[in-house]
Amino acid sequence: MKQPPLASLRGFVTLHVTGPQVEKFINAVTEADIVIWDVRPAGDGASLNLLLDDFFALRPLLKKTGCRTRVTARNGLPFNAAKLWKRKFFAAGLLLFGIGLVLLSSMIWTVKIEGNDRIASEDILQAARHEGVYPFQWIWRMDDPDKLSKKLTSTLPGVSWVGVQRTGTSVKIHIVESDQPENKPLLSKRHLISRTDAVVTEIYAEQGRPVVTRNTRVKKGQILISGAIGDEENMEYVVAKGEVKGLVWHEYNIEVPLNRTRSSYTGERKDRTYLVLGKWAVQLWGYGKADFAESRTLTEHDPLTWRSFQLPLGLLTEKEMEVLDTAETLTPEAAREEGITQAKNDILARYGTDSAIKSQKILHEKKENGKVYMKVLFEVEERITQELPIVNN
Repeated sequence: MKQPPLASLRGFVTLHVTGPQVEKFINAVTEADIVIWDVRPAGDGASLNLLLDDFFALRPLLKKTGCRTRVTARNGLPFNAAKLWKRKFFAAGLLLFGIGLVLLSSMIWTVKIEGNDRIASEDILQAARHEGVYPFQWIWRMDDPDKLSKKLTSTLPGVSWVGVQRTGTSVKIHIVESDQPENKPLLSKRHLISRTDAVVTEIYAEQGRPVVTRNTRVKKGQILISGAIGDEENMEYVVAKGEVKGLVWHEYNIEVPLNRTRSSYTGERKDRTYLVLGKWAVQLWGYGKADFAESRTLTEHDPLTWRSFQLPLGLLTEKEMEVLDTAETLTPEAAREEGITQAKNDILARYGTDSAIKSQKILHEKKENGKVYMKVLFEVEERITQELPIVNN
C-alpha cells in the first residue's frame, strides 16, 4: 500500500514483526482496514510502517496470530515534539532566536546617501527621518519608495530628483542636485595699483585702462590699470581687472650655523599595549623600561566602532622609538648654499610659486662665532598688483 497523506504530521512507526504466523497477521491487519505500507521481509519476520493512531489496534490481532512486534523507528511530528519537550530550554531558545531573527530583519539598519555634493548629508538624513526613514525603524512602517521620493524631492531644496531604494535592511537615498547658477562675487569699482617699487615686465588689462607699459619704473601706490575710462566729460568707472608683473628687489639677512645636531631614529623600539575602558587604561603587554639614552614616544589609539558609533573600548599602543643625535659640521660653502636656498623658498612662499628669481647677489658675507652671516639681494619677477577702491565724491 501507499503511504497515506499527512503521515509525517500524524506520526508513524516502523515495526519488526516476528512469530509463527507473520503472513496471517499481515492479512488480518489488512482485513481490519488498518493502513500499512513498505511491507518487506526482514530476517525471521517482516518490517512494515504503521500510523501511530492504529498502533494499539494491533493488540488483539497479535494475540490471535501469536506474533510479536518491536518498534524500530519513530517518525513524524508527534515524536519530534516529544523530543523537543524533553529539551524545553533548547526549544525555547530556538523559538526566541527565530522570533528575534524575524524582528531584526524587519528593521532598517543603515541609511546611505549618494550623489550629494552641495547638500549636507545631515540635512538629507533629517528630512528622511521626518518621513519615517531612519535606523531601527520598522520596514513595514515605511511608505512606498515612490511616495518617499516625491516627498523628499519637494522637501529638500536644490534637488531635481531623489531616488529611494530598499535592499534588505538597508535603504539607499540617491540625490540628483539641480544645476545652480555660479555665484560671482560682487566687485566694487577699483583701480589696480603697485604694492611695491618695481620695473614692469608684463602687463595684461582684461578690463580697465592700462596706464603703464613694459620697462616702466613704478613706485609703490602708483596706478597700473585704471578703473576710470573715457574722457573728462564722459567718465565711467569700472572694476579694473588684469595682471601686472614686475622686477622687485628683496634684501635678506641670512645666518646659518656651521655646527648643528640632527636627530634620527635607529629603528629600535619598545611597544606597550593598553586596554582602554572609557577614561581608564590597563596595560596588557610591554612591561619594563627601555634602555634608550634618548627616545620619543608615538601613541596610536584604535577604538572599537559599530557602524558610525565609537565605543568607549579599544586598544592604545605606545611606540617608544630610540633617537640618535648626530653632530654635523658644514663647510662655509655648504652653509652659504643652504641659506640661499632657504631665502628662495621664503620668497616663493610669500609672493607665489609663479614668481621667478632672476638673479642674486651677495652684498656682504662673514664667518663669526660658528655661523655664516650674509646679506643677499634677490631680483624677483612677481605679481605687483593691489586693489584700490574708487570713491566717488
